[in-house]
Amino acid sequence: MAVAGHKKPVTSIWSGVRYEHLVAGVGGGLVSTLCLHPLDLLKIRFAVHDGPAASSRPSYANSLVTAVRQIVASDGVRGLYAGISPNIVGAGTAWGFYFYFYNAGKLNLQGGDTSKQLGASSHLLAASSAGVLTLTMTNPVWVVKTRLCLPNSGYKGLTDALVKIWQKEGLRGLYSGFVPGLFGVSHGAVQFMAYEELKNIYHNYHNQEITTKLGTLEYLSFAALSKLIAALTTYPYQVVRARLQDKNVKYSGSLDCVKKIKKLEGPRGFYKGLAPNLLRVVPATMITFVVYENLSYYLLNRSTKSEEPVVGVISLPESKKESK
Repeated sequence: MAVAGHKKPVTSIWSGVRYEHLVAGVGGGLVSTLCLHPLDLLKIRFAVHDGPAASSRPSYANSLVTAVRQIVASDGVRGLYAGISPNIVGAGTAWGFYFYFYNAGKLNLQGGDTSKQLGASSHLLAASSAGVLTLTMTNPVWVVKTRLCLPNSGYKGLTDALVKIWQKEGLRGLYSGFVPGLFGVSHGAVQFMAYEELKNIYHNYHNQEITTKLGTLEYLSFAALSKLIAALTTYPYQVVRARLQDKNVKYSGSLDCVKKIKKLEGPRGFYKGLAPNLLRVVPATMITFVVYENLSYYLLNRSTKSEEPVVGVISLPESKKESK
């Protein structure tokens, strides 16, 4: 992300890396998760359905409406929020550290000059590095989230699940799905590359510096387009990852999982849950990025009165006075 309000090169690369990116990322992740968790739960339910353990689980007839009705009838509205605790923890920390590590990597590639425009390959490198570091830190939380989102998980909550998985399965259990997760780093890399390139095109078209703050509509549009591109190109790994994290089914590894999905379900099996996933991730990313962009801008400029204009169609309330 562009660091608004820092146009001059910093004296040290790491001195330009700010904690505000971490805080803003956490804020964006929390808001989007609270709003859209039910769709995440549906994505996981559909992703593991039709696998080897499908006979022991409810059948939703590939219908979102049917799934919602059955879950509410069985567990009430509360059932739609199963697994939300680890999702909040995971999404908040993951987005926070991702934005932090990404900006650190980006600043490094910029040589400390936040106004320097990078190319697509540089954005891919920075995003990939941030993805690997973030996944290593948060994978256990995602394992717990997946388990809690499934029916009859047998866990009482986040802490209980972490303890029981550690006791029964050890470190390997907490890092199940890590390998396909590494492949999934490409998802974030593609998304951030597309997002940054869309912003660069917009900045260049208007002949303005990349640190210029845009309007909310621009951030929403660029976030939606970048997420759609990334989701369509990298979704299969999420299905494989969810299957590996499911305690009711045992695979010898990622390759074994891929072979069984292909044999038993065909190519369509790799796109189970794509519809609810798109319904969730696109608006979730829009919310996350617009909250991040505006919150980080506010935090980075809270001690000074910035006269930098906001260039865009719509801006949030705190920027209206600066709007053209």
